Amino acid sequence: MSPLAQKIMVGITGASGSLYAYQLLKYLKENTPHEIHIVASPNGYRIFKEELNLNIQDMGYPVVSHKEYDIPCVSGSNTFDQLVIIPGSMGTIARIAHGLSTDTLTRTADVIIKEKRKLIIVPRETPFSLIHLENLKILALNGAIIIPAIPSFYSHPATVEELAATVTSRVLDHMGISNNLMKRWMQS
Repeated sequence: MSPLAQKIMVGITGASGSLYAYQLLKYLKENTPHEIHIVASPNGYRIFKEELNLNIQDMGYPVVSHKEYDIPCVSGSNTFDQLVIIPGSMGTIARIAHGLSTDTLTRTADVIIKEKRKLIIVPRETPFSLIHLENLKILALNGAIIIPAIPSFYSHPATVEELAATVTSRVLDHMGISNNLMKRWMQS
């Protein structure tokens, strides 16, 4: 790993929107030196396969078990630099917001928050209930960056992939990773 490379965990939950995770992982693999690991919930595996006809393991990254606790990311002394939860289910978001470390992903998020590392959450739900908004507020107040899976249209996306890329591009922006996945506002 190069000195500029970061350790990044990508969490995939059972919310619809696996295309966002796929695009993120593909871009990271092809364009960055970062060390990437994946943790997925059981429903995350299922929905990824259902929506993309791919297995998460096919992405070519180390995948940790959702119930594994003998790994670096669950300890503050050896945590990751960033955690991106994409897509984020409201159940997972609620558990993280209230400090319920019930699995590898929620424990990693707990560690990322307490160690003041970067946590990016891409909730994929509509409409938001007041409970959802309160949980997102709690996480934002604790430093999380909330990027709802709401695409933009000013770039005139012609495919579902281009539409999803308007969200994936913003996630990469907030990770500090330059990208050209979408046409920027007023860009010629």
